[in-house]
Amino acid sequence: MSKNISFIWRNKDKEPSLNNLIELRNFCKKHQKKLYIRNDVKLANKINADGLYISSSNKNLIIASSSFRKSFKILGSAHNLKEIRIKELQGVNEVFLSPIFKNKHNKKLEIFRYLNLRNSTEMKDIALGGISKKNFKKFNLIKPFGFAGISFFK
Repeated sequence: MSKNISFIWRNKDKEPSLNNLIELRNFCKKHQKKLYIRNDVKLANKINADGLYISSSNKNLIIASSSFRKSFKILGSAHNLKEIRIKELQGVNEVFLSPIFKNKHNKKLEIFRYLNLRNSTEMKDIALGGISKKNFKKFNLIKPFGFAGISFFK
């Protein structure tokens, strides 16, 4: 298993169990994986997570990055230029640009729009959405900083 794999805790349904999250954090540290907490700065600090993930729908969270330890990383997601600018104001280090290819919602950025969005910011880009073994050669043309997916790894 690659060291570059990270996990984002994004449980939307119920209040997370602190013990479960600490167990997950310990598992990640033991296996040299990163753990990010979705939209909850206090929880990320409380369990000493590696960072924070700010979803594209979260437009209010402004982060004072000076209050975090040096290794704390802030990830975000964006679908257009307006959302990219918001993520920059939120102190995001790396941004998920999505969806690059057609996904289950039939939405897509395609390569040209993806590259335009990537070139509009200094944040590192992470491609997300619709990436499959079938379009992986096309995906490799854009040379993103990273990529993320769920169905790709199934």
